[in-house]
Amino acid sequence: MRQLDFRWARLPELTALDWHAVIAARERVFVVEQNCPYQDADELDLASWHLIGTVDGAVAAYLRVVDPGRKSVHEGRYYAEPSIGRVLTAPGFRGHGLGLALMREGIAGCARLFPGQGIRISAQSYLLDFYTGLGFAVVGEEYLEDGIPHHEMLRPGR
Repeated sequence: MRQLDFRWARLPELTALDWHAVIAARERVFVVEQNCPYQDADELDLASWHLIGTVDGAVAAYLRVVDPGRKSVHEGRYYAEPSIGRVLTAPGFRGHGLGLALMREGIAGCARLFPGQGIRISAQSYLLDFYTGLGFAVVGEEYLEDGIPHHEMLRPGR
């Protein structure tokens, strides 16, 4: 498998075709695959950096970094720190370490964009070991988000 080509962008910098590919990948994973009907595209997309990882032009991996201090109307969460969310590896690209490469680039991007700040995530519970290995620690009790068990996690600023 080829290496990911990364692109960081704000929503206005993306073409309609770029954004369509991102939304299609997010819906495929979070709505269809996880059988979780919810409004995926939200107001936080407008206040986020989008990290798109492509292989041969296809969206293979994606995450968004929400600016510090933003609150989601849908989720009701407010994080003082930047937060990483909507982390995915597209089904046809799994098993090659792309998720790890994506998260490492996401963490490095947060360090460049928001120096010294921690990073907060809402992690699906079955991925706790993955995120712990990247320096995140569980904060608080397990909770349900759209019917899926999650934990809030924090990676301290450096």
